Amino acid sequence: MNTQSKIISAVVVLILMGGSFWGGITYAKAHPTRGQFNTQFGGAAGGRAGGFGRGGMGGASVGQVVSADKTTMTIKLASGSTQIVLFSTSTQIMKSVAGTASDLSAGTNVIIMGQPNSDGSLTAQSVQIRPAVNR
Repeated sequence: MNTQSKIISAVVVLILMGGSFWGGITYAKAHPTRGQFNTQFGGAAGGRAGGFGRGGMGGASVGQVVSADKTTMTIKLASGSTQIVLFSTSTQIMKSVAGTASDLSAGTNVIIMGQPNSDGSLTAQSVQIRPAVNR
């Protein structure tokens, strides 16, 4: 696959991810009792979104930020375990408006898409900040 094909593929994936994120936010606002992502998927997937585990197309984790700085964060998964997530200035951090690393504070609900590392950490390609869930 040549470089131009890889770039086009990456752009298409990013557009699909952005559209999915926007659609999810829109749906969650219209159906607040059904927008509880952790309740619907966290237990069944053990804190990981199905289909994106190790050996697949990448990695995905769903959890709550325990701590964060400018390049790393630790999240608590639905299973109760924690995962270290690495990110950089090129990592997309999304919420209903553009986000930054300073938006990643303890207690923030996030979905991370990225590449799993051999040590169990995840290198983030995008971070989606999820609205707080009333419990």
